[in-house]
This record gives sequence, structure tokens and C-alpha cells, in this order.
Amino acid sequence: MIASQQQEIVDAAITSRRSIRAFLPTPVAREDIEKILDVASRAPSGSNTQPWKVYVLTGQAKERLSDAITAAYADPAQAREHTEEYAYYPREWVAPYVDRRRKVGWDLYALLGLTRENKAGMAAQHARNYRFFDAPAGLIFTIDRIMDQGSWLDYGMFLQSIMVAARGRGLDTCPQAAFTQFHRIIEQQLSLPGNEMLVCGMALGYADRSKIENSLITERDPVPGFVRFLE
Repeated sequence: MIASQQQEIVDAAITSRRSIRAFLPTPVAREDIEKILDVASRAPSGSNTQPWKVYVLTGQAKERLSDAITAAYADPAQAREHTEEYAYYPREWVAPYVDRRRKVGWDLYALLGLTRENKAGMAAQHARNYRFFDAPAGLIFTIDRIMDQGSWLDYGMFLQSIMVAARGRGLDTCPQAAFTQFHRIIEQQLSLPGNEMLVCGMALGYADRSKIENSLITERDPVPGFVRFLE
């Protein structure tokens, strides 16, 4: 019975995780954030290297960063001067990945009533990334530049652990690669040392369930679609 309950709790924490794009202003206690990060630090890493570093932004610190990035994004000439330091997405899209990407994008825009012709509306929605979708806490993740591909795999497990630990406390998240374009602004605002490289950002808070965008549930391939059992 106990094992069954544990399974249900863990499964629910994982399967209820989704990217939330509208948050309540309700503050998240610092001790809760510290506990989430403490739990997540148990994520595996090669030879226990623990390649993660986290900057937690709230209040004015979060607003200053959001203001700086939003201003750069709103100016097309200035935005073009900012490029990602690493390729998050493939340089050439092929099926089925491009189809999945397009579907989730258009599903979100459809919920928000945004058509293909409404470029301004889509840009405004994208800009909400830089305000952490109004979450009370924003997390910025960096990695030492000396670390290689294996450590980035480790980092993914750390990020997932944060999101699952947050769900276990009734909190929600949105991992955000959108910040990578503006890594130079983040480096300046956070006074990052030269050896640290931006990985991504993450919004953390309580989901605003009244917002239509938070009703989006992305599809997943069934197990037979991506697994082969060999005996």
C-alpha cells in the first residue's frame, strides 16, 4: 500500500508538470525555493561534478533584468545585435520535430486568439518570457564554460528535478530558453564572471488557473512510438 501511494505521488508530480505561462502574484517563500534547490541538487552528475549554478531573482532585481531585456527585444535593430551563444534548436528542422514544434506554437496562439497575421500579438506574447510570465520568482542558470556536453546532460536532470520538486509543493514552472538570445544583458545585470555561460531561465510561482494559456496540455508520443524492447 505504501509503495503504491509513493508511486502515485511521484507520478503525479512528474505528469502534472507543464510549462505555465501566466502566474499569480503570490510570493514564493525563500525557504521553499531553497528547499526545492536543495532537493534538486541530488540530481545525478558525472563523477559528482554538480555543474549547476543558480541565480534567484525576485522583486526589484527581477524587474530590472526584465526591463532591460524587454527594451532590447522591443527594438528590432537592437534585438538583432543579440544572438544565442549556443544552438538550442537544430539548424535544420526535419519531421517529426518541426511538426511538433509548429503544433505546440499554433495550439498556444489559438488559445490566445492569435492568428498567423497577428505578428504584433505573437511578438507581445513572446516578450512575456522576459518578464518570467509575471511569476514572482525568476531563476537564471549558468554553467562553467570549461564543462562539456556530458555536464549539459547532467544539467537537464537538475532542471527537471527542480520542476518536479516544485510540483510537489503545489508550485509551477516554465523553463525558458528564450533568455539565451540576451545572454550579454544577463551577464551585465547579474555581474556574471567571465567563466560562466548562460544555460536558460525559469519562471517559478503559483499558476493562474483562470488564464486560458495555462489550459494547454502538449501531446506526447505513446511508448511504442519511441521505445524498442529487445530480448
